Amino acid sequence: MSQSIQAPAANKAELSLKRKKLFVLLTLAVAAAGGGYGAYWKLVASHFVSTDNAYTNAEVAQVTSQVDGQVADVKVVNSQKVKRGDVLIALDNTDATLNMRQAQADLARAQAQKIAAESDLERANIDLSRRQALAGTGAVSGDEITHTKDAENNAHAALDAANASIAQAQARLERTKVDLARTIIRAPVDGVVARREVQLGQRVQPSVPLLSVVPVQNMYVNANFKEVQLEGVRPGQKATMTSDLYGSDIVYHGVVEGFDGGTGSAFSIIPAQNATGNWIKVVQRLPVRIRLDPAELAAHPLRVGLSMNTTIDLQNKP
Repeated sequence: MSQSIQAPAANKAELSLKRKKLFVLLTLAVAAAGGGYGAYWKLVASHFVSTDNAYTNAEVAQVTSQVDGQVADVKVVNSQKVKRGDVLIALDNTDATLNMRQAQADLARAQAQKIAAESDLERANIDLSRRQALAGTGAVSGDEITHTKDAENNAHAALDAANASIAQAQARLERTKVDLARTIIRAPVDGVVARREVQLGQRVQPSVPLLSVVPVQNMYVNANFKEVQLEGVRPGQKATMTSDLYGSDIVYHGVVEGFDGGTGSAFSIIPAQNATGNWIKVVQRLPVRIRLDPAELAAHPLRVGLSMNTTIDLQNKP
């Protein structure tokens, strides 16, 4: 009877001892994990800041017409690669050509008027010289000399007017040449055509967007870091990035160029008015511009708006 009572008591004591051992082991495991994480944070993680709120961007060139005209030809489509100077759009140049020919005729007329004025001035000078030579003999009166001088002055004025007309005609001709050249719209930069809105036969006006050229070779990344992450971030620090387009196997390397002038909420159409009403603090994000390596971009091209995972190395002190 006593032996049967002692057996459960021994089992309970053994189970209690096992529980204590397991609890001690769990405590040691948690402490080890916490210590390991603390060491990792101190030695590694604290030297980097990361975000997946990052997107590719580029200084997109918007193409517009500088003259009125009807579209005669559109030589590009969306996604087409172009080089700087390539013809994108041709406008009907009939009016511009006629205006240039009219300006050429006006210039020729002004030049003819100048030749006539020079001839008149030459005759006036000869007449004046003859009368002045005869003035001492009394064969020519003073009134005749005065009239001859007036004629010479009028010839000078006519020549000056002819020179002014030539200058104006030349300016008009240069203007018509510029207008004619502007009927051919060329690519302002190397890149890829996007947002093509112009159509054949359309009547275009100056400053109306026709299409865009995206310089994909000059792509950069806007990484939106939380404000609490930016204490150690400086321009010139190195960054590594991966794109959702290619996956984690393709790593891009870049350099921090600078910070935006304000947070996204500050530049929104309706910015937050925290001075009125109820207020809840929200951690803000500030765009950080990161320049990409052109060689890596050429090997693995990107497009505007693609998602990027970005990490900045804070150990690099520029």
